Formats: sequence, structure tokens, C-alpha cells
Amino acid sequence: MSRILNSEEPSDQAQEAWHQLGIDEVADRLSTSRDQGLSEEEAKRRLEQYGPNQLEEAPPTTFLQMLWEQFNNFVIYLLLGAALISGILNEWLEASAILAIVVLNAGFGIIQERRAEQALAALRKLAAPDAQVMRGGQRRTVPSREVVPGDIVFLEAGNYIPADLRLLEAVNLRIEEAALTGESVPVEKTAARLLQEDIPLGDRTNTAFMGTLVNYGRGRGIVVNTGMRTQIGLIAKMLQAVEEQPTPLQQRLDQLGRTLGIAALFICALVFVIGYWRGREPLDMFLIAVGLAIAAVPEGLPAVVTISLALGMREMIARNALIRRLSSVETLGSASVIGSDKTGTLTQNEMTVTRLWADGQFVEVTGSGYIPSGEFRVDGKPVDISNYPAIRTVLWVGTLNNDSILEPTGATETQKTFRVVGDPTEGSLLVAAAKADPDYTLLSESYPRVQEIPFDSERKRMTTLHEVATPTEDDLSPFSGDDLERRWHALAVKGAPDIILDLCSHYQKMDNSQAPLTQEVREQILKANHQMANDALRVLAMAFRLSEDLPDQITPEDVEKDLVFVGLQGMIDPPRPEISDSLNKARGAGIRTVMITGDYPETAEAIARQIGLIKNGDGKVLTGHDLNQMTDEQLQEEIRHTSVFARVSPEHKVRIVKALRANGNVVAMTGDGVNDAPALKQSDIGVAMGITGTDVAKETADMVLTDDNYASIVSAVEQGRVIYSNIRKFVFYLLSCNMAEIAIIFIATALGLPSPLNVIQLLWLNLITDGAPALALGTEKGDPDIMKQPPRPSTEPIINRKMRVEIGVQTVAIAGSTLLAYWLGLVIHPEPGAAFNTTAATMAFVTLSFSELFRAFTARSERYPLLRIGVFTNRNMTYAVMVSAVLVLTVIYIPFLNEIFDTIPLQWKHWQYVLPLLFVPSITAEVTKAIVMRKGSRTQAQTA
Repeated sequence: MSRILNSEEPSDQAQEAWHQLGIDEVADRLSTSRDQGLSEEEAKRRLEQYGPNQLEEAPPTTFLQMLWEQFNNFVIYLLLGAALISGILNEWLEASAILAIVVLNAGFGIIQERRAEQALAALRKLAAPDAQVMRGGQRRTVPSREVVPGDIVFLEAGNYIPADLRLLEAVNLRIEEAALTGESVPVEKTAARLLQEDIPLGDRTNTAFMGTLVNYGRGRGIVVNTGMRTQIGLIAKMLQAVEEQPTPLQQRLDQLGRTLGIAALFICALVFVIGYWRGREPLDMFLIAVGLAIAAVPEGLPAVVTISLALGMREMIARNALIRRLSSVETLGSASVIGSDKTGTLTQNEMTVTRLWADGQFVEVTGSGYIPSGEFRVDGKPVDISNYPAIRTVLWVGTLNNDSILEPTGATETQKTFRVVGDPTEGSLLVAAAKADPDYTLLSESYPRVQEIPFDSERKRMTTLHEVATPTEDDLSPFSGDDLERRWHALAVKGAPDIILDLCSHYQKMDNSQAPLTQEVREQILKANHQMANDALRVLAMAFRLSEDLPDQITPEDVEKDLVFVGLQGMIDPPRPEISDSLNKARGAGIRTVMITGDYPETAEAIARQIGLIKNGDGKVLTGHDLNQMTDEQLQEEIRHTSVFARVSPEHKVRIVKALRANGNVVAMTGDGVNDAPALKQSDIGVAMGITGTDVAKETADMVLTDDNYASIVSAVEQGRVIYSNIRKFVFYLLSCNMAEIAIIFIATALGLPSPLNVIQLLWLNLITDGAPALALGTEKGDPDIMKQPPRPSTEPIINRKMRVEIGVQTVAIAGSTLLAYWLGLVIHPEPGAAFNTTAATMAFVTLSFSELFRAFTARSERYPLLRIGVFTNRNMTYAVMVSAVLVLTVIYIPFLNEIFDTIPLQWKHWQYVLPLLFVPSITAEVTKAIVMRKGSRTQAQTA
């Protein structure tokens, strides 16, 4: 038995560079026969040794684990403590309200975030259910899970590869590997070629990988790796190894909760000590301190955050973005870098012919993807293609020499939609022909195929023989005049330009005549090919020959000679039309975009320049090979100046994301393939494509774009910023009110005055201000210039320096107004020796309540004045303040509530002093905003 099979550790399989070994050596190492395969007994033994050919799944998250995640943060701990103390003090209304908020928040979070880890299950679906193998010299069908190393597997068009294979035979074999490597076109496979050890996955042409799809041709291969040791298995291991990190929002909220809790407990303890030192009753001071502690705890914070995120999620769906995790809504808003895959994300994942060449003339082809509508242009001006016969012949050859089908799939409001059945490169040739002649499908009837020589990766060309049955001067063919009456056979050939050129003796001129192919013309053709290739186009040459006498059975030697060279077709997977505008919008918002692709560097750079990702030499292009030569520290430095990473593996993508995050960036990683899944999970927020994306990418991602549109990412960023802005507004509003309440009690206690507010008034006020008005702040639409602001630093707390200053200003304004009202009440209705002055306390309670409610209007924007955004433009806020105002007045003017809340009905002699004080905090807030905005504008001007 070979060294590999004798190993006690099955993972040793994956250490062999099988693509570097010859076929006989691979068979020898795996102790198998190329012709007979394994015996049934040996296959069973190896199945026991290596285990089933399937991917291991991580255990699903249990309900209790999900519940614990909802409760495991400091704010929730504070709320539960506040509810417990409220219950001990028989404040059941407050206790019930707090518990209801906690329970509803947890339940809502579980419903929205229930996301079973299905990535590995989706990976398993990629494996073929059955495989054709050779066992004991007999071809057999076995379940793919029973395939073992050393099995000989047969491959045909339409088959999924059941395991990683070293190819034994490849006849016109092309395999779609886009989901694994990012390669946008099927890869041509060659069994006999030996490759370097460190060659990227996408260049391993003698190897086939589990989960990829045979697009064309047939072949055989030896199974070299199975299950978790395949390339997809390695990705599965990477997914398991990546630990989910708390989002920036979760980190900030936890930090905020700890800060508020510690500060509140300290201040309340200080109030109790000062009151006790002043000779107040210990029980009374304890109740006041507890009431302050409860008021200081932001019980509305979890509810407001959850509701804001849920509303944002609903808005995201309207913008074609499906959020799978609530906190991801805000995280995307803080993104400073978008790491984007190329194929299917920045590009359309639809090969498109964009340029034609014949007889010295380039013709540009417009249009998008597989939709057969567009123009032909010369020097930027539309032309009638009928005036360019040689170009029409180029399209004619590309249509006849073609095995793909362009079929309609439906229609939008403006046009029909199509898909290509078969090779996407050949499909692009059909689309180009359809743009010139909508009746191109009739060519198969006018020129029925009678024989063919299939494409071969060694020959690099395909030849088809057609009977010229019913040609017309109106079709794309080169026939005219007497040619239409003769009995012809047409030979259509397409392939690599240098190969096709060597088979030609003449070329077609633009006037439809033919001329000898001189050396000068050959050099002109090669120059045109080089120019198109430099623009990252995949170039195919077209040639034909007409003959009245052809053998019954054609062979390359007999017919592939003396051809007439017609021209070239250049194709590329084009960028999405809206990408450039979206990139510019992201750039204006201070968000950097980095292309991370498995495609070739030339193609990646060409697309990057076309969409404006690289401008005027600004931005490096690095390959996976370059990354292998770098340490993590070197990569962190290089990544600051690199815009494109090409020919990278899944491991490289994860390294890139880690390097970006190590530099302090909040990274949103987009992708659609299996190869993107580890990086999607490693990033702060993974964004998968909903239409072209694999199940693996979707289940791993935090957000799925339902329209595969990069522009939707930018819209989602905007919405995320709005949500975070609303959370900041709520925190600002809440803390300015709560800090004012603490300051009022603290100052009054320190001065030896009777308490301005009792416990139940504090709790009632807390319910009112933390309730409807705070929730209404979560429905704001955002400032008009929110996408012109740079991303906030990932380390910036919710309460930054600017907010701390403004909270201080509002604390002084609210506390000052309330204490002034309280002092006026003491003057109007003195009660010497009383522990609680009901009149003064009621005036203070009303002043504090209404000043906080009016303050909610000014909290709707941190930067813009209230008159600029409109006083009543947020209907939710208007209704919330009206309802809360009514609740305040009920405890003032309903007699039985007067006894419960220790209030009196205020008369005009009280209101004439109170009314002016109600607006002081709001006016102060507007003046503060104006000063801050003016200072900010001056700073920006100096910076510019």
C-alpha cells in the first residue's frame, strides 16, 4: 500500500500536490488501476479508513443559546435589576413595564435573527448525489458519499464533480469553476499537462474539484481527495474556524450600558449619602436613590434599538437588501471598506461581445449581457452593419460554429430577458449575431450542420461542416449573386487567433471579395488581436471555406487548410452599467472599494479601470502569488494602496479581510461563490448575491441582495447610517433628560431643600420620556447630507466628545429651568418645615415633563435646525408628544391621581411662571446646534 494510504491521519491526502505529478505516478501512489479501478473489497476498506465523501456539519444553535445571546449584555442586566428593585418597592407598574420591554426585545430578536448555520448543509448539496465509477473493471453508479480515494470517475456534460480528481483523460472537457475560483468562463482541462506546485486553483487545468460542473465534453479522473479534504472541504473547515465577532453596534451598546450603570450607581449612592448627612430620613433617601437609579437606566434603549433596526430592515427589503441579522443593518452603515468580488458583483456574469475586427476595421458593439439589442459603432458613431460585409461574415461564422442556445426567460417592463444554454462564450457570439439580424436563428435551417470536429484544448479550435441549403443575400453569410445557385458546403472554423491564422491562405476584404493572406496582413491581424487582448478581451478568430467537393467523413488534415480568414470577436464579462455611479457615491461617503477576485490580473485591472476603481495609475494590483510572499504585517501596509487583488484563493481572501480589519476598517465583503464564504464570515458584514449567489454564500452572509445590484449596497449603507444616527439621537435625548433628573435631585439634596420630585413622579416621567417620543426618534429619515459624511471611526463610542458637551449643556438647561420653577413654587406657596412641598414639586414636575417633551422635537437632528427639517414632518413624533402631554396633564388634573402622585391642579398663577421655562431647553438646543455647525463649517474650510 502507498505511503498516503498507509497514513493513520487521513488529512495527509490533502498535502500532496497531485497536479504536479504524472498520471502513472498518481495511480501508483493511490494503488489503483487506470483501467480496472478499485476492487469492491478495497473500496469498502478505504471507505472505512477515510469515511464518507461528505462534509461535516457544525451543530446547530439551540434555542437556549439564542435566548442567552439576547440576554447577555450589560443593559439587560441593569434592566432586570431595576425591575427586581421596583417589585420589592411594590412599584409593579414600573416593574411590569421593564420586564415587558426585556421579554419583547428578546423574543423579537430571536425571531428576526433565527439563522441556523446552514452553510455546510448547502455545501453538501453541491456534491453530486451519484457518481459513475470503475470498480473491478465494471462501470458502476454509486452514491457520491461512497466515492473513495483511488476510484476512477467518469465525467460527462451536466455532471457535478463528486470529489477532487486528477484527470486521466479530457476530451473537449470544460468545467464551470466560477463558484469555487471566481473564473467567469468554463475552464478548459488537459489531463497530460504537469503543473507547478504553487499554481493557483484556477490554473490547475489537469484537476477537477468537488462541486464544480462539467459544462462540455467528457473525461475520466482518479479521486485524490474526498469529504473534508477536498478544496470545498477546506472552505468548510475555514467556515467552522471563523468565530463571529460582536458588531460595532453591540460593542458600543455594551460599552454604553456599563458606563451608564456604573455612573448611575455612583451618583445615586452619593445622593443617598448627602441626604443622610443632611438629616433626611434614610428610608426616604433610599427610595429617592432607587428611583434615580431606575430613571438613569435606559430601559427604552433595547426596544428603540430593536425597533429602529426592524424598521430599517423593512426599508432595506424595499431597497432589494434582505437582512438576516438585525445588528447588521447598523454595521453596514459604519462600513469604511467594501471588499467586492468581481464576477457577478461588479460585472454581470454574462460574457458579452464588445468588439469586432475585420479587414483593418474595428467595430464596437453596445448592449448589455444576454439581451440581444444594441448598436454597432465605428469611431463612436452608429453604423449600418449591412455596409460592412466582412463583419457580417464574422457574425455568420460565430453563429454556425456554435453549440449554445439563446432562449427567452421572461420579460421586464421594458424588454425581454434571455439566458444562455451551453457555453457562455458561444452564447455571447449568438447575442452579437442577434443584434445584427433578429432572424439569426434561421441560419441553422439555411445552413444545416452535417458534420463537426469538436473543440479540443490541444487544437484550440472547433470546425463545423454545413450544407448550403437556402442561402439569401439578406442573411449574414458571404453569399451573393451566382453563389446562391450553386451547391456548396460551408466549413466554419473558430478558435485561437494564432492557430486559425496558420490555417488560412486568404482573407475576406470588407467588400466581400477575397485576397491572398500576405505577411503584412498577418501582422495586422496579430496586432489587432494583441490590442484586444491588452484590453482584457477574450479573442476568438473566425474563418471559413466553401467547397463543392468534400469527403464523406471530414478530418482536420483534410479540411482545416486553405481557409479564408474573416475576422476577430472580442468578448468580456462587462461591468454592471450602474457600478461607476455607485462607486462614486460610495467614494463620496468616504467608503473605499477593493476588488478581490479569482480572475486573471489583466482582466481584473481592465474592469477596475473601466468602472473607475483605478484612476490614473492610482491603485496597485496584487496577485495571490504576491500575497504568498508577504507577511501579515507587510500585507497590512500594502493593502492601504492596493485596489485590486487577482487570482486569489479563499485563504487569501480571508487574509485580506483580516488585514483590512487590523488597519481599523469596518469591512463589508461581497460575493456570490463558494470561494467567498470564509471571507464573508470573517468580515464585519457579509453581503451575498441573491440571484447568482450560491446557497453557501447566502447562508454565510449577514445580508443578501435580492437584485444582485451593487447599487443596493450603497443604499443599504445609507440606511444603516440613518439607523445609527437615530440611535444616537435617542441616546442623546434620553441621557440629557436622565442626567437633568439626577442633577435636580442631587442639587436640591446638596442645598438641603425638600425633594423636588418623589419616586412615583420620577418613574412616571421616566415611562413617558423613554416611551413614545423616544421611539418616534427611531423613525427619522436622516439628515440630507448623511452620505456626504465620512464613516465614523470603528472605535468611536456612541457618546463622543461632541455629544458629551451637548448633554452637559442640556443637563444645565433642563435642570436649571426645573429648579427655577421649583424655587418659584416655594416662593408662591411656602411650607416651612415640610419634607415635601406639593405645589413646588408639581411646578417642577410639569416644567421637567414638558421641557423634555419639547426637547424631543429638537433632538430629531444633531446638526440641522428644527425649522430646516420641519417641525411637524415626523408625524410619529407629533402624535407621541401629544399623547405624552395628555398623560402628564392627567396626573395634574384628575383628583384621584393627585393623591397617588402628590400633585395639585395648577392654576394660571402657576402657569404664568412655568410656561416660559418649558421652552428654555429647546431654544438652548437650537442655539447649540447653530454654534456647532458654524464651528464645523469653519474647520472644514480651513482643512480644505
